[in-house]
Amino acid sequence: MDGTRTALTPKLIDSLYVEAMLLADEARAYFDKHGRDDRMALDPLVRVGFSCESLKVTTRLMHIIAWILTQRAVAAGELTEAQARKPERQLGEAVETDEEVLEKLPESALELIRASRDLYERVRRLEEGSSIDEHPQSPARSLLSRLQRSL
Repeated sequence: MDGTRTALTPKLIDSLYVEAMLLADEARAYFDKHGRDDRMALDPLVRVGFSCESLKVTTRLMHIIAWILTQRAVAAGELTEAQARKPERQLGEAVETDEEVLEKLPESALELIRASRDLYERVRRLEEGSSIDEHPQSPARSLLSRLQRSL
């Protein structure tokens, strides 16, 4: 990045959270229910790849959601930015998708895989160049902070 940091506003975090939860729900519905027919129509070896890719989608989404919840905790004052930067609170590593397997998967599965990869990459870029915008606070807290500083 260019050295500037993107402020992670509560609105951005909430938007990412909604997107991640909707995608997680879509993935669960597809891989647990609707994708069964798609999976059963595949060659046995491709079926294994299908199952692996479904786990990768789930893992990506869980890493994203955990990261977003950490950012929400920082915004709410439950964690400091320093605590949020600890390795265990960073965006978890996502295993890359096997491009050879992708060529053999049904379009519905591909859409979910692509969407999870895209969301993961966007969150990864945000994590690399972001900071929680701690300035927007309630007017009452702002006034209280100013009063405390003036004493």
